[in-house]
Amino acid sequence: MAGKKAVDLLSMAQRAGKVASGAFAATQAMDAGRAALLLVAEDASETTKRDMAVRAGKCRVPMVVCLTKEDLGRCLGRGDRAVAVLLDKGFSKALEERLRGAG
Repeated sequence: MAGKKAVDLLSMAQRAGKVASGAFAATQAMDAGRAALLLVAEDASETTKRDMAVRAGKCRVPMVVCLTKEDLGRCLGRGDRAVAVLLDKGFSKALEERLRGAG
């Protein structure tokens, strides 16, 4: 159930314009200090996971590995996405709670 709630919340954040998706957009948002939470798909390549983890660490952005590329892209209304960032702290906190199963 936590997965469905997380997908619903991500979809809502996308409609509110609070998501940047794709590695390039996510990197730009992190570098600009606008990213609140980095999302990396479970089936992203190990290189992508490593590179994004390094960038997130440098930019002090928390990172969560969740969903598949297909599911992440679908809830954002896009094609497959390996990487996305939430740009809003409220959505980020709510998503982390849902992924833990608390919401």
